[in-house]
Amino acid sequence: MRNRQTKQCTNMSQSDGQGNISTKGKVVSRRDFLSVVSAAATVSIVSRSVLGGAGRVAPSDRVNIGSIGVGGQGLNDMQAFLGIPNAQVVAVCDIRRECDYSKFYYGGVAGREPARQLVNDTYASQKNVAKYDGCASYVDFHELLQHSGLDAVHIATPDHMHAIPAMAAIRQGKHVYCQKPLTYTVRESRELGEAARQQGVVTQMGHQLHATDKLKRLVEMIQSGAIGQVQEIHCWAGSTYGGLARPEDTPPIPDGFEWDQWIGPAPFRPYHPDYAPFRWRHWKDFGTASLGDFGCHIMDPAMWAVGFPEAMTIEASSSPHFEDSYSVANIVRYRFLPPGRSTAITLTWYDGGLKPFRPAELESGRDLPNSGGMYIGNQGTIVARHGGDAQLIPAAKMEKYSLPEPFLPRGETHYEEWVRACQSGPLPLSNFSDYAGPLTEMILLGNIAIETQRRLEWDSRSFKITNDEEANQRLHREYREGWTL
Repeated sequence: MRNRQTKQCTNMSQSDGQGNISTKGKVVSRRDFLSVVSAAATVSIVSRSVLGGAGRVAPSDRVNIGSIGVGGQGLNDMQAFLGIPNAQVVAVCDIRRECDYSKFYYGGVAGREPARQLVNDTYASQKNVAKYDGCASYVDFHELLQHSGLDAVHIATPDHMHAIPAMAAIRQGKHVYCQKPLTYTVRESRELGEAARQQGVVTQMGHQLHATDKLKRLVEMIQSGAIGQVQEIHCWAGSTYGGLARPEDTPPIPDGFEWDQWIGPAPFRPYHPDYAPFRWRHWKDFGTASLGDFGCHIMDPAMWAVGFPEAMTIEASSSPHFEDSYSVANIVRYRFLPPGRSTAITLTWYDGGLKPFRPAELESGRDLPNSGGMYIGNQGTIVARHGGDAQLIPAAKMEKYSLPEPFLPRGETHYEEWVRACQSGPLPLSNFSDYAGPLTEMILLGNIAIETQRRLEWDSRSFKITNDEEANQRLHREYREGWTL
């Protein structure tokens, strides 16, 4: 990659070993003892955090993490890792030196230098020292992956740049946390899952609601028979993406922004603020629209509850198409036979302000949420707001219902679950191979159905759309010269 630039600050010395620890079939690399010595006159005092005493975690028990992509969501994710005692953010990477996010809902300032300063300031405060300067800063993720003692990476780049750094990390034996959707193409998702399994690394896709009590309670209700056998599932997002024409003007690239690296494997086009840093989800070359953004959240409990099939049919209808950006409103219908079932179910996705028909059981004066899911079984219906409590309808039925005893694991955030698994297993609930990969494949197949407007027959075992060769070619795209998975 071009325009490589590195800034490394290491006034805290590090001694990195090559020891490996085998845990339940996985190999987790750990550093040797990290020495941090504070000298005052002729007296040397070893910090308590180095020894791991009295509520502190010794450096040898920490997972050293590098953050790739520290814009809005990436900065949020990084801050979550900063608050985990057995995690240590040792490096950050971003193709923007600094970026104003005040006009975006994240707010504030992001980029590699603000992120590096945030890491250093946070650890200085946590360690109760005047200054900490132990976080490295990189432009090129390849260089970050060579950072001494690195155990794992967190990736929060735009969708089109998820798979390449994730695969590079996996091949080097690094554990990977990658934001949703896992990848930009269906083939990338399958190959990441296979590589993670082969390398024995710990992976997690970043759809944080997967770890919440509310989402797990919804899954437990369905699996415990609250509505009997599931027959229909409806999922919808109030978000609107696309509907944009490609800009014709070519404003200058902002200072400190490595545009060629931001484009990555996508076809090259001139810089424009309509693409980055905020609106890339609207564009077919970079994002995956509403399905990619919200499907990984809202369809998550649905597929967790019923299980992933080996085959399915997918068809879609949408508002008018645009050459470079996505259609504004879409309906996608999946029909499949869940594991252990003899009858098929349908899952229908809606976005762009569309929703399913109002169920007869919903009381007058009560509306379907702006975004959420509806689960219809042969013995009842559940409505769940996106991120909210699941409710049987009508309300009188919920009042008489007793929640099942929890049987899904509790007590950890999505981030904590991954860090713990990096140290001792078992695999996180949304690991690439068993869960995040199949969920992402299903979502991206929906986008292919939207683009083709044809009924597609998908066979997961053979990794093929069996009835449409042109659609089959859309499972992946040719990368720009110089980029490989």
